[in-house]
Amino acid sequence: MLETSLSASTAFADTESEQKSIGPDAVPLTLRVNGAARTINVPPHTTLAEVLRGQLDLTGTKIGCDRGACSACTVWLDGVPVASCMILAIDIGERPVTTIEGLAAGDKLHPVQAAFIKHDAVQCGFCTPGMVMSCAALLVRNPSPSIDDVKTAVSGHLCRCGTYPHVFAATLAAAKASKR
Repeated sequence: MLETSLSASTAFADTESEQKSIGPDAVPLTLRVNGAARTINVPPHTTLAEVLRGQLDLTGTKIGCDRGACSACTVWLDGVPVASCMILAIDIGERPVTTIEGLAAGDKLHPVQAAFIKHDAVQCGFCTPGMVMSCAALLVRNPSPSIDDVKTAVSGHLCRCGTYPHVFAATLAAAKASKR
C-alpha cells in the first residue's frame, strides 16, 4: 500500500513539474501616480508597493514586512493613507495614488517633510516615508492636531529607531507652520 502511494505521489510531482504556470499573464494597467498616468504591464498578483518600487522606480515607498504590519509602504490612495503592500495594483482602478515623491511641489518640500528634517525625525529613514504620508494626511484632515491625534495617526507604524517623539514634534510644528 505504501509503495503505491509513493508511486502515485512521484508520478504527480513529475507531471506537475512539466506543466506551465497556471494563471493569466501580465495585463496592461494604467495608474494615476503623483498626478501622472503611467501605463505598465503587471501580473495580476503584483502589489501596488511592488509596482511603485519596481516598474515605476518610486523607491521612496519602502517594503518592510510585506504583510501590512509595519506601514513603511504607506501611500495615499484617493487621499487616504494605505499600506500599499496589501493592495493589488490591478485593484486601484481610477483612484489617484500619491507617494512620498509626490508630496513636494517641485523643489519645495511639503511642510511635514521639512519639519521631519528640522526635528531630526528621520533616524535610519526606513519608516520615514510612511510616517510622513500618515502625518501629512492627518494635517489635511485636521490642521490643528493634538499630540494624541498624531500618536493615533502613526499608531500602525513601526520605527525600530524609536524616533516617535521627534515625529510627534515635527508633525505639530508642521501644523503650526501651515497656519502662518
